[in-house]
Amino acid sequence: MTEATTKTQEFIALEDQWGTDNYHPLDVVVATAEGAWVYSVEGKRYLDCLSAYSAVNQGHCHPRILAALQEQAARVTLTSRAFRNDQLPLFCQELAELCGLDMVLPMNTGAEAVETAIKAARRWGYQRKGIAPDQAEIVVCENNFHGRTTTIVGFSSDPDSREGFGPFTPGFVSIPFGDSQALADAITPNTCAFLVEPIQCEAGINIPPDGFLRRAAEICRANNVLLMLDEIQTALGRTGKMFCADHEGVRPDAFILGKALSGGFYPVSAVVGTKDLLSVFEPGSHGSTYGGNPLGCAVARTALRVIQEESLVERSAELGAWFLSELQKIRHPDLKEVRGRGLLVGIELTTPARPYCEKLAELGILCKEAHDKVIRIAPPLVITKADLKWAVEQLRKVFDS
Repeated sequence: MTEATTKTQEFIALEDQWGTDNYHPLDVVVATAEGAWVYSVEGKRYLDCLSAYSAVNQGHCHPRILAALQEQAARVTLTSRAFRNDQLPLFCQELAELCGLDMVLPMNTGAEAVETAIKAARRWGYQRKGIAPDQAEIVVCENNFHGRTTTIVGFSSDPDSREGFGPFTPGFVSIPFGDSQALADAITPNTCAFLVEPIQCEAGINIPPDGFLRRAAEICRANNVLLMLDEIQTALGRTGKMFCADHEGVRPDAFILGKALSGGFYPVSAVVGTKDLLSVFEPGSHGSTYGGNPLGCAVARTALRVIQEESLVERSAELGAWFLSELQKIRHPDLKEVRGRGLLVGIELTTPARPYCEKLAELGILCKEAHDKVIRIAPPLVITKADLKWAVEQLRKVFDS
């Protein structure tokens, strides 16, 4: 065993001893990263085909975002919302305009943003729709993934997410993903919102039938129900559009955003919504010490500019179409389906995906299994076509072997 490998094993042993065992990572210890590539403590180079679950769409350590972080960190990092700062108003304006909506409520993590949207929807239901106190219902989809808080896992259909964490928050009704008729049937006078991912990423890159989002929006409008889109993983260029909803020309009552909103430098999330929805909050009704802090806002503003000015949305659409077509040419008895949109691809197998991910890591590609039998591939949007060609070659090698 080499000295470098010994170092890798030492880090793994330390994490296993002192860290909580709530993840099942590949045994690669990353030390540095740049663009679409990461480097282990032993110096081995890997193509990152996960992008931290789409948090680093702009690539690792993007120099413009790094400069914004350093510049703002030298000025002021945190004021709390007890005082105003000079970055929050600009961030709110720029993000609202990008989304085509009215107001922004910044938070930190994706789960916090989802919780914020749930609170807003319920209060909207009582104040605007006239639902009786404590009777509001939100429609969600089976196989959803919206985060890890107790409220959110309570309406998950994944037993691993739920087991041992009850009792759960009531007020959620679950329907099959992609079934617009089931949505229409589930709505009652107490329904305040429909919360949905345009593509279910954690569930294995599940793409709904064409027209589902558009039909869902029509059903929600007809029934005075909010449409809230969790685009934490699918927004900001990942699927070849700025927002996944743009594929069907849908503008929701609220976008829930996170991950790539800060390019992987700092936790920034937000609910971006109509004034009718977000004006239900008043001072004291919701907040976060770090939410809307100047460091996070400065980083996010630059992260958004990078996506727009470096044409990462167009890049995702063009390279993603080529990449998907190449992967769909691969044939293997274990390979059930290859599906995707933009640079978000799922390779569904008939057997567990973990061994394939481990073999790919040996060849220098880092990706992760989703829902046991799907290989999720989502590289940074700055990836080159040459690197994607190399990735296709490695995938062919793994399936050939």
